[in-house]
Amino acid sequence: MTIRFTALAVLALTAVAAPALARTLEVAPGGDAHEAIQSALIDARPGDVVHIAAGRYALGDGLSLDVANVTVRGDGPGKTILAFDGQKGGAEGLLITANADTLRGFSVQNTKGEGLKSKGVDQVSFIDLDVEWTGGPKATNGAYGVYPVSSNHVLIDKVTAKGASDTGIYVGQSQNVVVENSHAEGNVAGIEIENCFNVDVHDNLSTHNAGGILVFDLPGLPQMGGHSTRVFHNQVVANDTPNFAPKGNIVANVPTGTGVMVMANRDVAVFDNVIDGNASAAVMLIAYLDAFDDPKYDPLPRDVAVHGNRIGRNGWAPTFPGGAALAKALGGSIPPVMWDGVVAYRIPGGGASTDTVRLAVSDGPVVNLNLKMQGAPVTQAEPAVVPTLDGGPLTAPAPVVLPAAQLARASEP
Repeated sequence: MTIRFTALAVLALTAVAAPALARTLEVAPGGDAHEAIQSALIDARPGDVVHIAAGRYALGDGLSLDVANVTVRGDGPGKTILAFDGQKGGAEGLLITANADTLRGFSVQNTKGEGLKSKGVDQVSFIDLDVEWTGGPKATNGAYGVYPVSSNHVLIDKVTAKGASDTGIYVGQSQNVVVENSHAEGNVAGIEIENCFNVDVHDNLSTHNAGGILVFDLPGLPQMGGHSTRVFHNQVVANDTPNFAPKGNIVANVPTGTGVMVMANRDVAVFDNVIDGNASAAVMLIAYLDAFDDPKYDPLPRDVAVHGNRIGRNGWAPTFPGGAALAKALGGSIPPVMWDGVVAYRIPGGGASTDTVRLAVSDGPVVNLNLKMQGAPVTQAEPAVVPTLDGGPLTAPAPVVLPAAQLARASEP
């Protein structure tokens, strides 16, 4: 069954003969684009497809979908374009708050806030999408391109994100996540995994961002203790865009020219990636160095493995404080892996941690900054170059397996 929506005639769906039948709700260009698309999203039922035909849709307000098991499909990125250049309302382009929804085959441009967001849902899929701020890198661009948060079973596949003032492809406080076959370019951070459990990031290109791929855990959030992330088969190359994040954002501290950064996370494996042309460093393993007051938070990277990567020329012009002097002291460049050397931290309320920090790094040499205690100033560092840091053998995180039903929906044309 096909139902047609246009801005010239938004049809009411009050008399549908067979509610169990999946329908295609058609949206065509013309007139009030927001009314046409939002009406289709409201009237969709589980199993329906909202098809947004090729064309440019000028949208002044954000869109939302709160019906489960709906596919929103365009005719392809660059063909179906949701343009938010004049957006006045809404914090994002399209917000998903229902389970088992699939977005595929369209472009989102110049949103006021996030491009595409899901919150608190299960089995959400972002497939064959472009999200971009077309005016180039600006602090006034929206923060995130694709932004699933507090979600379970997340698939991001064949997504391109450009121009985000925080992160192009960001996954926060979620679990069981796959980010694959995607392209992040010209963002502050290309791909960021933050406070997540069980994540695979593979076969992506992250280039010309300030930082390529970040795996973080931050304090003060409902889900902390990020763990079990595999970063593999990616190209993390030529991340050279000056950091343009608004002041105060955590990613404003990411040095331009960072390849892969792991901060305050555990059970992370970085392997079989191409990491080349990143002026600050190929791989950074660091503690969260700011003060925090949550006694449940652990700011140290633990059980991190870095092996089998194809590491080219990196670290020749580091932009982090003291980086130029450090590179000069080390013969002109930062070694392939930089570890801050922090092995303890001050527990809020008194005392210090007794964590065991295990790092298994075969892609050395490694520069150890020997900061020892979380919060120590970099000026107290006594860098030492060591051929490897072997805290292994470490058990690699298990591959992420998404539900068969989700993968079946994702494979539909």
